[in-house]
Amino acid sequence: MMAVTPTRRLKKRRILIVGAGDVVKRALPALSRNFRVYALARSAKAADELRQRGVVPVQGDLDTPRSLRRLAGLGHWLIHSAPPREDRAGDPRTRNLMAALGRGASLARRWVYISTSGVYGDCGGLPVPETRPLQATTARARRRVAAEVTLRRAAIAGHARLSILRAPGIYAAERLSLARLERGDPVLNRDEDVITNHVHADDLARALLAALRMGRGGRAWNITDDDELAMGDYYDIMADTFGLPRPPRASRAECATRLTPMMMTFMGESRRLLNTRMKRELKLRLRYPHVIDGLRAIREQWKGEGR
Repeated sequence: MMAVTPTRRLKKRRILIVGAGDVVKRALPALSRNFRVYALARSAKAADELRQRGVVPVQGDLDTPRSLRRLAGLGHWLIHSAPPREDRAGDPRTRNLMAALGRGASLARRWVYISTSGVYGDCGGLPVPETRPLQATTARARRRVAAEVTLRRAAIAGHARLSILRAPGIYAAERLSLARLERGDPVLNRDEDVITNHVHADDLARALLAALRMGRGGRAWNITDDDELAMGDYYDIMADTFGLPRPPRASRAECATRLTPMMMTFMGESRRLLNTRMKRELKLRLRYPHVIDGLRAIREQWKGEGR
């Protein structure tokens, strides 16, 4: 795991985490070596888990602004990865967070936000640099665009340094779609298939640490591996790696009758994310540059665990 440069000065700094999910938890060992780590906890159970990881929990709920008052001035640095609410337009949670953090000397000076590559919308399979205009087509992605806009405005107003990581499909041992393969869910015929992008959760956590250390203010990075796989090929590789039948191919019309509306939204967008800026500016060397590398590592891990 890439570490933030350990110095006595950094060790005294405080970092606030809002959204301590799987990816951020993978970065916690490196963060704890270099920071006093605080994290927003929505429940007593979440707070207990954070304490066990050496994190100081701060109970609060992004949907309840009054509960966030303790956040002002708490962290010199900020990691924000909390997802927007799915039942609201825009991202009120990010707005509540920015209001709670305040302005001036109490505001964190360096922020990292984990967003999604869905903000680009359907790009027709074309290469996608970070400079491409955001044209989100799904409600889920439009909420992420709203979060990015809110954060950019707040960072400019507060003279904070904001780094945005745009992640595609995240996979890890706990995030595989093996049940989909076991059910025999179809994928699109090759002539209708879409290009998808992926990143192992460990590599996204390493990118988070790199952005804290080297990220330029107001900058966004595509955090993706080196593959440009059609969605069906991704599932074929997963099936072959874990000894499962390859999924059947079907037309888009037939898939629509057998798959969830959310799954069909993923099948409606095609893009080839470019990761040149990530490698050049964040100096990130991917641990799993290809999906097959990550899947094989997971398979070996499971063998070692006797699964």
